[in-house]
Amino acid sequence: MRRVALSAILVAAATSVAVAEDQSKPAFKPTSIKAPFLEQFVDDWSDRWTPSEATKKTPVGGETFSYVGKWEVEEPSAGVIEGDKGLVAKTKAAHHAISAPFEKAIDFSDKPLVVQYEVKYQKGGNCGGGYLKLLEDGFQTAGKEFSDKTPWTIMFGPDLTCPGTKVHFIFRHKNPISGEFEEKHLKVPPRPSIEKLTNLYTLVLHPNNTYDVLFNGESHNRGDLLEDFNPSVNPAEEIDDPEDKKPEDWVDTKRIADPDATKPDDWDEDAPYEIPDEEATKPEGWLDDEPDNVADPDAEKPEEWDDEEDGDWIAPTVRNPKCDSAPGCGEWKRPFKANPDYKGKWYAPQIDNPAYKGEWAPRKIANPNYFQDLTPVKSLKSIGGVGIELWTMTEDILFDNIYIGHSIEDAQALAAETFDVKKPLEVAADKAAQPAEDVDEEVEDLTFDAFKADPVTFLRGRLIKFVDAAKVDPVAAFKAQPQTAATLGLAMITFFGMLGTLFGLVGGQQKPITKSAKKTDAPSPDDKVKKETAPVAPAGEKEKKAGEKTDTPVKKRK
Repeated sequence: MRRVALSAILVAAATSVAVAEDQSKPAFKPTSIKAPFLEQFVDDWSDRWTPSEATKKTPVGGETFSYVGKWEVEEPSAGVIEGDKGLVAKTKAAHHAISAPFEKAIDFSDKPLVVQYEVKYQKGGNCGGGYLKLLEDGFQTAGKEFSDKTPWTIMFGPDLTCPGTKVHFIFRHKNPISGEFEEKHLKVPPRPSIEKLTNLYTLVLHPNNTYDVLFNGESHNRGDLLEDFNPSVNPAEEIDDPEDKKPEDWVDTKRIADPDATKPDDWDEDAPYEIPDEEATKPEGWLDDEPDNVADPDAEKPEEWDDEEDGDWIAPTVRNPKCDSAPGCGEWKRPFKANPDYKGKWYAPQIDNPAYKGEWAPRKIANPNYFQDLTPVKSLKSIGGVGIELWTMTEDILFDNIYIGHSIEDAQALAAETFDVKKPLEVAADKAAQPAEDVDEEVEDLTFDAFKADPVTFLRGRLIKFVDAAKVDPVAAFKAQPQTAATLGLAMITFFGMLGTLFGLVGGQQKPITKSAKKTDAPSPDDKVKKETAPVAPAGEKEKKAGEKTDTPVKKRK
């Protein structure tokens, strides 16, 4: 019955996959939702978006780069909705920049600002930005001159920072005293896991300074602009006086060596750390006259050894067998022990410094640039356009369904029409593309039950199935049944390992026979060839006559 149930489940699964493949993808339908800016990259997208032709200089070195990264509007490489297109950064290891103006500037001083869009890293993450810049009103028409220097009000979105990921939320706040803008970064940005599938990023900024950063519809960071950003919106009321200097006679050393302390008379700095143990005695049976190693009594001088050419022959040494049964051999020496009189180098003890005045710090003065802005949202510049300006090592980063407006409900409705339909289909398609071994746990349990019921039959069936498949296509057989292939390989390795061990034991019973070559040995065919080969004299020399002794550059050992 278990086998029947397992077969029924497999057949049902195969049938459902076939039916799913036969069904057509859902078709893309433009939304009817209205907003100050809503982009789904339909056919007239190029009327709104302008690729940059500007150049930029690096902060360090001043090297100049052009925005050569190509942009295309196309369907995803693994699309799940027919006709659904997005804006794609196509070029790997390049600077990309593109922007679009709004029909009317967006003021969010008395209404919520809602920014929502999708990003899909189709080739996976490898150092690539995916963030938007909400351009300051008045600069949205930069178009072909849009660059990293174009003023923006808010920057929001994901960034693969190599290593790690984070979702940026940065705003540029103007100092009302100096008139300079300063970037305020979220102290603890969300760090979600970003895969190859579509993800949804949402920012909600309220006029009361509160914000909410959402990832795939779930809130990750909530807080207040006055508390959660670095540097702080409002500067400190007091600052260190830059003109104040530490006095030369200021003592900030808290403890010093006692000047009145003296080294004790019995303190011996030269006493060694260890001394011979005078209480130790030589073990009974110690062999003073026996060396640790002796000449090998079984070693013989090779017959081909020539004392005149090779020097005096010396037998190799081996461990003295007498020392193995004795406490030790050779001269006995006392062991060392810790010296009870050892004290090391003497140092004076530390005492509180009577001249210590404490840690010095410059005096405080009123901050000339101090201000208090309790409503920073109302101080932010209105936004007149949106731009994407990034450098990436990853190609084919897709942007889609950009909503910039005031309605949280409309943004959620747009997500329901697009992301909430798309993401489950992508997850299902990605799961279906996973390797065959990633099967359902329930099917694995049924397979294990079948093995427990009749292991011999189960393994025999698996093996026969694998062998039959391997005859047709070995690679496909390994992919389809990796467990069987691995088990079979392990069995082969074990078998040959046992054979190797067996032959090793048999061969180990025989003593290897070695024979040194003698000068009187009969010449081999190679020797004959060597003798018959006529010597060739080097240039400028005469050939040696037969019987003459030839000098050799090899020195003899004495």
